[in-house]
Amino acid sequence: MSGRFTVVPAAYVLLLRGQPGGEEGLLQLRANTGYRDGHWAIGAAGHVEAGESVLTAAVREAAEELAVVVDEGDLEPLCAMHRTQSTGDPLDERADFFFTCRRWSGRPQRVERHKTADLGWFPLDALPDPVVPHERVVLEGLRAGALSPILTFGFP
Repeated sequence: MSGRFTVVPAAYVLLLRGQPGGEEGLLQLRANTGYRDGHWAIGAAGHVEAGESVLTAAVREAAEELAVVVDEGDLEPLCAMHRTQSTGDPLDERADFFFTCRRWSGRPQRVERHKTADLGWFPLDALPDPVVPHERVVLEGLRAGALSPILTFGFP
């Protein structure tokens, strides 16, 4: 049908530590992925697989990318973002679901070393540069305490 598109859903998990007002988030430095390599990104993120809920995907991504065990009940919904790069490609339409998590088991580490050049804890008011642009919007909104539950990015 004309005008319809395919939405690719993704789950993002931002591990947080510290006290409100002084919290740090765990970010990864992307490498060898073909998308925003050399940019800092939220610690764990990835596509929701067929037949998988966004919560299950978030738990799986945290395990696969950071070697931590997260309970679905410890995921705190942050916001959803509908975004595009305006390429016209039907797979360009994205629906991103962002979560924070303050409790997990295990020590976060670089599991996918070929895709993650580094991991680091950063204060939300002192983010590294560059950060993946649509993720920066979420991180800055979180820091400011002014994050809308639904965001759009890349649309006119």
